[in-house]
Amino acid sequence: MDQQALIDFLEFSNEILSIAIVIISVSMLLYNLTRNYRDRVNRASSVLLASVSIAYLADVFVALEPNQQALENSFRFQWIGVAFVPAAMYHLSDALLATTGLVSRGRRRKAVRALYGVATALSAAALMSDSLVRALVREPVWHMNAGPIFAVYLAYFLVAGGFAFFNVIRAWRRCLTTYTRRRMTYLMAAFITPAWGIFPYSLLLSSLSSGLNAIPEFVLWTVFNIANLAVLAMLAFMAYPLSFFGAQKPDRLVKAELLQFMVRGPLTGVVVVAVIQTFTRLRPTLGVGSDEFIAFATVGAVLCLQWGITVFMPRIENWLVYTQDQQQARLFKEFSQRLFTRADANQLQEAILAAVCDQLRVPTAFIASIRKDEAHLEQYVGFISSEELQAAEKELIGRFDGTATVDDFETDKVKRHGRFFLWRSFWLVPVHRRNGLNSPSPLLGLLGIWARSPEPALSEEEEHILDVLVERTSEVLTNIYLQGQIFSMIEGLIPETPVRADSTNISPFGQVSVTGDTNAQPDLIKSRRSIIASEDFPEMVRDALRDYWGGSKLLESELLNLGVVDEEAAKMDGNRVNALRRVLDGAIERLRPEGQQNFTRTDWILYNILEMRFLQGRKVRDVARRLTMSQSDFYRKQRAAIEEVARIIGEFEQQYIAETQASSDLAPHSEPDHVMS
Repeated sequence: MDQQALIDFLEFSNEILSIAIVIISVSMLLYNLTRNYRDRVNRASSVLLASVSIAYLADVFVALEPNQQALENSFRFQWIGVAFVPAAMYHLSDALLATTGLVSRGRRRKAVRALYGVATALSAAALMSDSLVRALVREPVWHMNAGPIFAVYLAYFLVAGGFAFFNVIRAWRRCLTTYTRRRMTYLMAAFITPAWGIFPYSLLLSSLSSGLNAIPEFVLWTVFNIANLAVLAMLAFMAYPLSFFGAQKPDRLVKAELLQFMVRGPLTGVVVVAVIQTFTRLRPTLGVGSDEFIAFATVGAVLCLQWGITVFMPRIENWLVYTQDQQQARLFKEFSQRLFTRADANQLQEAILAAVCDQLRVPTAFIASIRKDEAHLEQYVGFISSEELQAAEKELIGRFDGTATVDDFETDKVKRHGRFFLWRSFWLVPVHRRNGLNSPSPLLGLLGIWARSPEPALSEEEEHILDVLVERTSEVLTNIYLQGQIFSMIEGLIPETPVRADSTNISPFGQVSVTGDTNAQPDLIKSRRSIIASEDFPEMVRDALRDYWGGSKLLESELLNLGVVDEEAAKMDGNRVNALRRVLDGAIERLRPEGQQNFTRTDWILYNILEMRFLQGRKVRDVARRLTMSQSDFYRKQRAAIEEVARIIGEFEQQYIAETQASSDLAPHSEPDHVMS
């Protein structure tokens, strides 16, 4: 390889590295902006990343071979980033020092403002005059010459960068544990890199008597590549420790999120750009003159990369995130991958019942679950009359409290026939939980099959198919029961509200800041009143009801901030999610008319809709069919029912607020009466 070819290669690699720096720095900037922007370290690092991005955008623009005037404008624009990097570094160092407990008493904050003022003045000088940079020169590489006040920038650069590094050293010394000192060491090792990575060496060398012409072009491009590689390494080293600031999550989750973001985002972007640039230059050598080849190569590279990520990401996560001390987290990760939600259960049950109907050639089938404290109809396909549904709830499901066995199941209305029970126009198959023991296994539920003949008469093949479907039904009902218990325990571990979770902030380097206000009772009451007065309040209630059995809209509902939920949570070991369910149950129960439940009377419609649609989790068409109404009519009445629930919860909250204020006026430590009793 001759020297010119080597220079061309170095120029090309410098172009790729510059683009990679822009992609990664902009990506990290966006990553910071979507996290806790109130954190000082996040804000300062965002300014630094934005400055680095601007500084390298001009280098990328040079590769587009613009005209001379556009090139000069881009070099001047580059100075916005070059001028702000030292100030941003000092700003970040001040924020890091504050996280160790050494908060500025005013001098460092004033210094930050002063440095940003100097950076603004230098940027304006570069954009609007020749005092800082002037005279665009082409040889040996495109660059600007230094202006009269370049020495001012040099002094500003050395002072700001020096004090910034000094602050980081102070912060490192204040870290007393191995954990915090290790992360601060990463920052200290990479901290100075942005400064000498974006420093305008061409201006410094051009101000010397010999100028840039005395330096071989090969050496210049080598220096540029080394500087760019150092900046890339800096971004990687700084991204890891900085990602922990402002995060109210375990380190494991922060590392996993950062790894996924970097691999799926910046890495993919860099690969795409590298493929496009490489094949653009290799196209003449390959003898391909069409742009479609580049598009094909890019798509192929992206597909291969995503395939590789999918295959190897679990191993990478096990190596970097789910280490030996994270065995429990790895177990929870596997559990989340095998998660079995209520919606999943409904889909599987419907599929099982459809298979029963298809294989046994019957029009109707149903599944009923039987648990320790409840029993209800889970799912059915086909048509079941209102009379049969009421009979099923009274004669079959309602008889069980979880202690009955198959031997106790036979009555005057339910006759046994081998493995089946005969009831009305259905064959019933008991569904047991498989325990692998010789002892009788618990009864989980019933599989009801429309009787195609007075007595069951199945072929050997149909018996085998039924065995498989009953076993699958057993698995589904078991998962519903077990994972329901797990969900109840997990919900208790979720922070009570975002506000409460953020009220005490412990930084990764030991600083504790309490943002709560001990005199915040009026603000809290005002916040709660704004929730129930909001136009979106009925929508909040609807979302909570839709995810009644678990889901993000319940776990993140603003209703969790209500005082009446506080009151219930105090009686439920602090589990606010279950407390909100209790409040919703209480509001729905207020709508229940006197007497025995009736599915035809108009005064029962609102309660029946809420009870079947949300508390039982039935589908819209099933509830509408059960109540003998069209789906459009159902939706209108459901909206009215939800508005009534919202009104009742609003009354609960107003009563709670009134009693809280009254009790605080009379006796600050007394508790309000139970508003839902």
